[in-house]
Amino acid sequence: MPHDLIALEDAYAWLLKAELDLRAARGDLGLSPPLLGDAAFHCQQAAEKALKAVLALHDKPFRKTHDLGELERAMRETEPSLAQVASAAVVLSDYAWEFRYPGDVLDPPAEEVDEALALASELVDAVRNVLAS
Repeated sequence: MPHDLIALEDAYAWLLKAELDLRAARGDLGLSPPLLGDAAFHCQQAAEKALKAVLALHDKPFRKTHDLGELERAMRETEPSLAQVASAAVVLSDYAWEFRYPGDVLDPPAEEVDEALALASELVDAVRNVLAS
């Protein structure tokens, strides 16, 4: 069944924002020294916006939240083909706030951020494919 044009446009707007967050994360990692905490935040944001793109595509309302688990559960009902990749990205949820404020740990390890970028990129790519089909 074809998607409503307005819902499709909204979904692509969310996807564009997700892609911009991936670009910001990559840019942060390319600096010397890299901005690891900021890159991790942008990975979480990319995953969040990718999930919201799927919900928008199916005209499924969502509340303002950074909880990827909540968004993944809602998305799974409408786009089960993305369940595995979306479920894997749920671990990025804490990056919405972790490393953003003064505290004990300033930055995550570089390897952790590389994995976060891989997870977020895989999810954004998968959502792009769903929107294009």
